[in-house]
Amino acid sequence: MTYALEAVLAVTSLLLIVLILLHRGKGGGLSDMFGGGVSSSASGSSVVEKNLDRFTIAVGIIWAASIVALGLKIKGSS
Repeated sequence: MTYALEAVLAVTSLLLIVLILLHRGKGGGLSDMFGGGVSSSASGSSVVEKNLDRFTIAVGIIWAASIVALGLKIKGSS
């Protein structure tokens, strides 16, 4: 069980790094390569940015849950 939680933590950590780098900053971001820059200025965020936000939040929740679960597992075994 501990190894599975550590694997989930490692994968979600790498995913979070990649997803955060894809987000648009003040001057644009890597998400422009995937169609994030084609939205009109009147519409606000593009569909790509909104989906990227949702996916980043979901991965972040899984990441946080795996940290809590791993901490509880380690605390319970000692």
